[in-house]
Amino acid sequence: MAFNNQAFEGGFTDAVYDAQTCFRALMDALANPGTIQPLTAETQPPLPLTPELGAIAQALFDHDTKVWLDSHLAASSAVREWLAFQTGFELVSEIGEANFALVSDVTQMPPLDVFAKGTSEYPDRSATIVMAIEGFAGAQTLQLQGPGIEHVREFAPSALPVRFNEQWAANTALFPRGVDLVFAAPKTVAALPRSTKLIKNGN
Repeated sequence: MAFNNQAFEGGFTDAVYDAQTCFRALMDALANPGTIQPLTAETQPPLPLTPELGAIAQALFDHDTKVWLDSHLAASSAVREWLAFQTGFELVSEIGEANFALVSDVTQMPPLDVFAKGTSEYPDRSATIVMAIEGFAGAQTLQLQGPGIEHVREFAPSALPVRFNEQWAANTALFPRGVDLVFAAPKTVAALPRSTKLIKNGN
């Protein structure tokens, strides 16, 4: 693939340190569902790929990673080339084949059940969906329970997939299969692993 000049720019300043820092933030977010973790590693990818999506992609993707991009990201040749150069990832059009999905518009993302959910023998062959949002002071407050949560934890991302409560209940019912969600806001990240249950909704 021939890359344009923009593909070479805007990656991690210190590739090893920044990748490790970003990976640690993601692991902390997954181990402590609904907590907001600082994401200090910075990238400057072409829009509409956000700096946080770019950092997470650099920390997690390599040449063995199959990635699905939502329509806004996939439509940008600059985004596709930047990700290809910076990570070596494999872009897939079949959503069920993807190990990871990058979503720039949560309200337009496909239903959770079309992503790879793993198998009984290999539940780790499921997809992790990484979504760009504005922050964690949304109108809907979720109440979470499960591993990594002592009692109940409140979580209020600024955007959620359509009919999220119903979709998430169906996803957790598949455990140990099912998808994991990562929410990437400016300089922060949070996660909902498939083991986390939604017990109540508030306003």
